Amino acid sequence: MNKRGIFFTILVILIFSLFLASFTFYSGIKERKTTQKRVESMNSFLLSVEEDLPRKLFVSGFRSIFILETKIIDSGNYISNPESRMEEMIFNGTLDGESQELMLGATYPEIISSVQERADKINVNLTLGNPVFSVEQEDPWNVKFTLEVDLSMQDKSGLASWSKTETITAYVPVQNFEDPIYVVNTNGLVINKIIRSPYSVFVSGNDYTNLSLHSENSYYIADSDAPSFIDRLQGVISESPNGIESLVNLQELSQKGINVQDKTVVDHIYFSSSNPSSCFVQGMPSWFKLDTSHLEVYNATCS
Repeated sequence: MNKRGIFFTILVILIFSLFLASFTFYSGIKERKTTQKRVESMNSFLLSVEEDLPRKLFVSGFRSIFILETKIIDSGNYISNPESRMEEMIFNGTLDGESQELMLGATYPEIISSVQERADKINVNLTLGNPVFSVEQEDPWNVKFTLEVDLSMQDKSGLASWSKTETITAYVPVQNFEDPIYVVNTNGLVINKIIRSPYSVFVSGNDYTNLSLHSENSYYIADSDAPSFIDRLQGVISESPNGIESLVNLQELSQKGINVQDKTVVDHIYFSSSNPSSCFVQGMPSWFKLDTSHLEVYNATCS
């Protein structure tokens, strides 16, 4: 009897041990699955934030450029330090200390607040700190806005956390913005929007149609001896690797009552004190002249 009792006792202990081990193992698996699911959920949220932030920065950048252009049109003067002015608007919503209604909802604090509200809804703490902001051009047709921040995200239960440096980038096209050089130099009488030329070949044989249409519409091309869009905002006409230029339609200026000059129609030269040697161009109107260095750019020859 004692032997049978011992046997059944040992059997019960073994069964109980197996049950306990199975329960512990099952609980561990369930906990790992819960953790994995939470991590996946948080990672999905982080990816959505990383996709959304560049769009928000794009809106902020676009609006800041628009406000600067409006100020140039209203004042008739260029903007000094446009990069620092854009930074002020994006972080404070002000320009020279004056509140800008257009920046409502597009400032850095408001962007961070909206992201944090989304994080709260999924029980996550999200912080974006130590922002470093920059504005530059890497190509002639876009203004690049960059915001570098320290990102920290943590599950409120302490289950998982992320910490990284996030670089947010947005490219705002300069096309369809108004060229400040025209605004300032014509006292706002001639407004020329930056539209990229549809032509890559301006003269073919004796056919000057493309050059004529390009000039008539004052389209723009990339040219490294011309100022960039950011340069134009501040009235700088020196050459830039990201430069753009148009050909001034002197007929339009004349129609607006503006005295025209007898010089090359390349905008950054025409609207400057420089007056390099130039000539009338074959197949073009009598007022159309190009300086020697730009004859090759536009496939043109002197008449």
